[in-house]
Amino acid sequence: MLVKDVVVILFMLGGLFLFATATLGLLRLPDFYARLHATGKADTLGALWALIGLAVYHGFSLTSAKIVFIAVFMFLAQPTATHAISRAAFRCGVQPWTCEDAVLLKDDIVEQGGAK
Repeated sequence: MLVKDVVVILFMLGGLFLFATATLGLLRLPDFYARLHATGKADTLGALWALIGLAVYHGFSLTSAKIVFIAVFMFLAQPTATHAISRAAFRCGVQPWTCEDAVLLKDDIVEQGGAK
């Protein structure tokens, strides 16, 4: 196995790990803003790593130059889109999750006979 193949595999596995982490954050975090933060950061870096792995796989060619151009565009556009979405949500009245929400949720679970 060549060194290039090992580098490609590491970048692809790193991107896959970051995509999985973003999915876990989307499913487990308590509110819209935390979920958006987790997916925005991890998806941006995961896409960047996966595209760099593809560029390394194709070697020095026009295809890899196009892939790097796409990676740079995504690295700039995804955080901007995440910021715009969170700002629009805040302006529309979506409230951030607070510690008081956690206390209320715990009290509701105890009243229903759930976890103690």
